[in-house]
Amino acid sequence: MSHPAGLPDLFLDRSLGRIEVPRRLRLAGLRLVTLAEHYGVPTDETIADVVWLTEVGRRGWVALLKDEAIGRRPAERAAIRRHAVRCFCLTRQDLSAEEMAVRFLSNLDSIVAACSQPGPFIYAVHARQLRQVPLR
Repeated sequence: MSHPAGLPDLFLDRSLGRIEVPRRLRLAGLRLVTLAEHYGVPTDETIADVVWLTEVGRRGWVALLKDEAIGRRPAERAAIRRHAVRCFCLTRQDLSAEEMAVRFLSNLDSIVAACSQPGPFIYAVHARQLRQVPLR
């Protein structure tokens, strides 16, 4: 498999880990950068969400993360709106790296379709479907 046409490069938040999830997604042919790769270690542990959300929006990347609450925090929600960020969030905190990667890959066609629209948006990534989350 190669990176799907119409899918911007991906940015993986620290919540998905530095190694295993990115490795599995790259093996599937996806182009991505992790927060640790972009900002360096150990700086990646202290970068505020609003900083990387701004960068993701500026570069036109798509954010993958495991923090659905990001859209409920005022500063992060404002950054998502201001910079038209497109986010896909896993909704369960107890998934293994393999399960996280499988959820993104199983929903890849739907993720690509959603990315045909401009941001801002947040989609919850479930086992077999995406669900748009209101930016309140």
